[in-house]
Amino acid sequence: MEYNERWAEELSLLSSVIAKAPLEKAIKWGSEVYTYNGKNVVSYGGFRNFFALWFYNGVFLQDKYGVLIAASEGKTRSLRQWRFTSLAEVDEKRILEYITEAIEVEKKGLKIKPEKFQAMAPSPLLAGALKADGNLQAAFSKLSPGKQKEYILYLDEPKQENTKVSRLEKIIPMILQGVGLHDKYKK
Repeated sequence: MEYNERWAEELSLLSSVIAKAPLEKAIKWGSEVYTYNGKNVVSYGGFRNFFALWFYNGVFLQDKYGVLIAASEGKTRSLRQWRFTSLAEVDEKRILEYITEAIEVEKKGLKIKPEKFQAMAPSPLLAGALKADGNLQAAFSKLSPGKQKEYILYLDEPKQENTKVSRLEKIIPMILQGVGLHDKYKK
């Protein structure tokens, strides 16, 4: 993360606190992720205005101190963040309480059930590109419904038309290769 240098001392402290828990450290998505029996439990990182811990199944935590937030409202279903802006806010005892509870969540196997898949119609921009290029249409139709949905959501997300066009140009070669938008992260 680009802001980890700014928060180096703070992140070092979080790392030392997490290291006291019975978790295994792994590198996933370029970051340290702490796991229990192979299940992601907690991670940390720096951002522009804060540094944070996040609990992958934080939605199941009691949050008795009222510190957890959904990082991306409407997108993040399970993950919860605990944000800090100074070293003074880092309370080792409380953090370890949350980590202990998060481990119990993993032991119980609590998970949010995936939403039922809903097929989506391509946006007008993508629909136009598919109609104009038979090879693109054929390649897109060969993708799984989930991969199609990833592309449709990716193109629908930006508000500015030029960003949508730029994204379309980026994904056309990927669609023609038969790969999903997020395949590189699913290894």
